[in-house]
Amino acid sequence: MTEIADLSAVDLAEAIRRRAISPVEATEAALERIEARRDLNAFVTVAADAARAEARAAEAAVMRGDELGLLHGVPYSVKDLLATAGVRTTMGSRLFAESVPAEDAVSVARARAAGGIMIGKTTTPEFGHAQTASSPLTGLTLNPIDPGVTAGASSSGSAVAVAAGMGPLSIGTDGGGSIRIPAACCGIVGMKPTLGVIPHLALPDLFAANSFAGPMARTVADAALFFQAMAGPDPRDPYGQAAVQLYPDDGRGLRGLRIGWIPTAGARVERETAEITQAALRRIEAEGAVVEEADLDFRSFEPVFLTLLRVGLAARAAPAFAGREDLVAPSLVETARLGQGYSAVDLAEASAARTRLFQMMQAHFARFDLLASPVLTAPPLALGYDPMGEIEIDGQPAGTIRGAWYPFTYPQNLTGHPAISLPWGRTRAGLPVALQLCAPWYRDRMLLRLADAVMQLA
Repeated sequence: MTEIADLSAVDLAEAIRRRAISPVEATEAALERIEARRDLNAFVTVAADAARAEARAAEAAVMRGDELGLLHGVPYSVKDLLATAGVRTTMGSRLFAESVPAEDAVSVARARAAGGIMIGKTTTPEFGHAQTASSPLTGLTLNPIDPGVTAGASSSGSAVAVAAGMGPLSIGTDGGGSIRIPAACCGIVGMKPTLGVIPHLALPDLFAANSFAGPMARTVADAALFFQAMAGPDPRDPYGQAAVQLYPDDGRGLRGLRIGWIPTAGARVERETAEITQAALRRIEAEGAVVEEADLDFRSFEPVFLTLLRVGLAARAAPAFAGREDLVAPSLVETARLGQGYSAVDLAEASAARTRLFQMMQAHFARFDLLASPVLTAPPLALGYDPMGEIEIDGQPAGTIRGAWYPFTYPQNLTGHPAISLPWGRTRAGLPVALQLCAPWYRDRMLLRLADAVMQLA
């Protein structure tokens, strides 16, 4: 069972098709690993009974010789911000501790339709609002690499579950880096797709959407398999219409690929992180890619991101906790309070700045096939930091956490471009460092294939 829990999704799916491993064995291996690593606190809800029933049905389908889906019999988990029919969805909040949706989110429904076995819901800060792997409902989720540092957020439990072998796949959500940041902190792969490619209908204003559902996995091949199962149009999503098609992948390799390298994005980058990620670019360059520095000051867009984040939480979360502030995290109350202080003009100006950033990115993609950067400016932060406060990098004050630690990730939420976090090396203290690749809209398949080629060099 230990060996089964550590198999990739691709290998597990292939073994199930060959009848070398049964869906029941795969599911039991994941459930046993969850039980063995309860110390990490990765799950809000473990849907053991339902998962076992689905696994038995999946095994019967294999034995009958039925046509099998891409994920047939493969266990996966779901971040607890995404609706799961018949399984409680808490939003990481005591306000919704017993909330049970009637329908699946689109991504969950498609994973089920592909034959995947949903084993449970993973931890998240309340409403995914802050860069902290904890909530009043579930407490602290620990990083399996080093429990003294953050697991990243807000898809914290998903990253920890995948990294620790509690199922090879998880569906995360990303509103400013919330898939890519915990993936980087836990040494796994996390992808934010192009806006609308995996429809995500949770936000009330889909025309202004900046939150995404996407795959988290231990390998790029697994992420690509999961992406394939979840991607596709949905008429309810204005950016996911049937007329919108992913571009076919032209199959180009790294040789001749034009890569724009964003070394700092206007922020201070910790020395080892800079050394490790720059060494990654040299490896890619040695394979024939053409690497040039791209002058993008992402950090200056932090106020834009904060305006949209805070106003959105003021509109969606504040009505839910009004009069019950004692039940929710103080940082959520403060974020929503700040959001209530913005004017309509402030919101309009932030939306206009979002358009300018999109146009800046498009101008760079006229020159480059991919943009590359670190995922984070520093390795996972030591526990005890203030998610609303400032941090230090290399012993120097670096500013507030969003602009100082992850200026590379929230821009793609504002512009809709696909981006992927790739584990690339460790610091001398053994902490993970990650490389981010970003592609033009609808080049998700190209991004995944080139990311896989890059990881062969790691």
